[in-house]
Parts: sequence; C-alpha cells; structure tokens
Amino acid sequence: MPGEQNAVSSNFGEERLDALQRHSFEYFLHETNSINGLVADKSQPGSPASIAAVGFALAAYPVGVERGWMTRADAVDRTLKLLRFFWDSPQGTAPDETGYKGFYYHFLDMNTGRRAGLCELSTIDSTFLIAGMLAAAAYFDHEDEDEQALRTLADALYRRVNWAWACNGAATVTHGWTPETGFLPYRWSGYDEATLLYVLGLGSPTYPLPTESYAAWTSTYEWKTIYGYELLYGGPLFIHQYSHIWLDMRGIQDAFALEKGIDYCENSRRATYVQREYAIRNPLGFAGYGENFWGLTASDGPGQTTRRIKGIERSFFDYVGRGAPYGPDDGTVAPWAVAASLPFAPEIVLPSLQHFRDVYPQVTGEYCFRCSFNLTFASDEEGDVHPGWTSPYHFGINLGPVVLMCENYRSGLLWRLMRSCLYIAAGLRRAGFTRGWL
Repeated sequence: MPGEQNAVSSNFGEERLDALQRHSFEYFLHETNSINGLVADKSQPGSPASIAAVGFALAAYPVGVERGWMTRADAVDRTLKLLRFFWDSPQGTAPDETGYKGFYYHFLDMNTGRRAGLCELSTIDSTFLIAGMLAAAAYFDHEDEDEQALRTLADALYRRVNWAWACNGAATVTHGWTPETGFLPYRWSGYDEATLLYVLGLGSPTYPLPTESYAAWTSTYEWKTIYGYELLYGGPLFIHQYSHIWLDMRGIQDAFALEKGIDYCENSRRATYVQREYAIRNPLGFAGYGENFWGLTASDGPGQTTRRIKGIERSFFDYVGRGAPYGPDDGTVAPWAVAASLPFAPEIVLPSLQHFRDVYPQVTGEYCFRCSFNLTFASDEEGDVHPGWTSPYHFGINLGPVVLMCENYRSGLLWRLMRSCLYIAAGLRRAGFTRGWL
C-alpha cells in the first residue's frame, strides 16, 4: 500500500494539495469579524458565527503561520481578539447571553457576540472551540507579552468549563441546554464525534467528568461487519474525523479498542473504505456514484422535497447527517469530507479528490470545495451547464477539517501540538487509553 500511496500522491501533486489546503484556509481570513474575531458559520451574507468554526480557525492559524500564508503577528492578534472576546463575553441564564457555565451557544451574532436566535448552549461545539484554544496555546509558546497572555487566557477559558454540570446528574454528557427549557433530552451515546468531548471533560483540573462517564459512553457502541470490514459503526464520515483532527489516535487504545485488536485510526480507515464500497455498489442507483465519487456526511442538501426522476420517486433532504450504508442518502456527496479522511486512506482519497476537481468544476468555489453537490437532483436553472444541484455556500465546519487534516497528513502539526497538551494526555489516561505515544 505505501507504494500505491506514493504513486497516487505524485498523480495528484503536492502543488494541488497545497492549493486545496490554502484555499480552504482563506475562509478563516476573510469570513470573519475583524473587531472580535468571530467566524461566520457559512459564506451566506448575514450568517451568524459558529463557535465550532471559531475553534477550527484557532487551530488553523498556526497552520497558516507554518505554511507562510499569514504572519505570526497577525495570527497572534486574531487569536487574542477571540480569546479576549470569549473571556469578557457575558455568561449567565438570561436568554441573550454568550454562554453559561463556561460553555457557549452554538451560534452567535457576528457583531454583538450574543446568542443567535433560540439555539442551544452546545457541549460539542464548545468542545471544538476549547480544543482550538488549547491548540493555539500549544503553538504560540514565545515569552513575549502577547503570547504569554494568549496562553493564560486559553488555560483560564478551559478551566472555566463545567463539564460535570453538563451531565445533568447522569454519567453521559447531554447535547446541551437552553434557558427556555433546560437540558436537551439527548445525550452523547453511540460512537460519534464526542470522543474529544469526553477526553477534554475527563482531563479538566476544575470541573471534570466522572470517571465512569467514558465507560458509560463506550457501552453504547455498535460493532458491525460491513462489506467484509469489521468496525465500530458510525454512518456519516464526520463521525470518524472530527475528534481525530485533534487527537492522534494512532497506536493508542482504550479497553474497547484493545478488545477488538485495533486503534481508532484504523477504525476510521475502515469506515472510509466502507464509504467508497457503498458508492461502488450504489444500491439506490444515484448518478455519479463510484470508485472515485463518494463521501456521505452531515452536509447541505437540495431541500426537503420529493421528485420523480427517471421513473423513480426520490426523496431529497436539506442539511442532514447522511451516512453509509444505512442512510439517509439522497445522492448528495461532500468532497470536503473525502479530503478530511486523507490521513486515514490517502490511497483512495487522493484519486477521488482529483476526480472531483477535474470532472466537476461546479463544486469548486472561492474556498476550495463547496459544501456538497448532487448529480441526481435536476437543476431548476434554465440553461444550467452543470447537471444536478450544488450547494451555493461554503461552511467553516467543512473547510476547517480540510485545512487541519491535510496538515496532519502532510506534517502531523496539530497532532504534535495536542500531544504536548497535558490536559489531553490526562483525559486520555482517565479514559483508559494506553500504549503508543502515551
């Protein structure tokens, strides 16, 4: 396989990979508020800020410095603006605050920084925000006044998060809370993107999760055999990527992984292959699907509608967590999600990225790939030269993984930074991880 990987890499080209990563990175330079540093959820005018997108930005700025796409001084300035904003922003139970108990609302007004609409205080999006802060603190290690202040603020913001409160009296963590109705009825159970949440919660020196929380979470895992691959199941690709952006899971194992004889990086590799195999088999007969056309994940879609296409009644969705092989699936694929699997399976990711870039120019926009596209859904635009539907927008939570996973593949930068974070190591050990770099 290594020989195959090198051959594929030379076909795609380092220059094209660099352009893919850089164009994704530029979202975090331009779709921001220059005063408070907040990052827009998507490129649609009037979009609120996404705290997860902010977390990705905070981790991406060190990549920009290392790659020469921005100066260290600019990166420090942007990072400090964000950290000072979150530290000074109002925390409380009033409906228009920015956060509560150290967590933050999923979406914030780009200008005021207050809660946007009736969104929830999000435990998982706060996790990605805090992880970005810790990544920045690990990278900006100079002893000048600004970088010292940056590290102090990042540490204080992490210590302020009350992870235990978010359990609401049980072992697992709730999805969130609103001042109108209290805790959401959903909890982080079943294998999903919450590995990082539990690791950060367990590693907290101030308000940690109970030790039993991790075992309670893993007790809900589903081990399956799909297309000959044995793996811990999660349908959408992002489930197998988001925590791995920050956590180097190569060679380390918890009790579950040890019992199955794998690590979670290998599990993500298998999940990537399952996605491609599903597209090759194409059981629902969607246009385009094949060896180099795959990538089902949480993404934008054509809209909640039903259409009869070539004699088949098809149901289409808006933004939803699409997954393989059990669905939902409406023919919508997300090339960015393919790129975010680069560290796991470059030998199948790189030719697919080349295919998307060369054959479907409609999915390439100002910032690398648009969110998603669907060749089965007929376009309503008269004279449209490209078949199907393409999302008009770029999303920060799509482009962040492209920047960071490309970098983990190319240099391992974010993995190295997070391995040096004592809180990450402590959280992994409390979760029962051993071996490897630990």
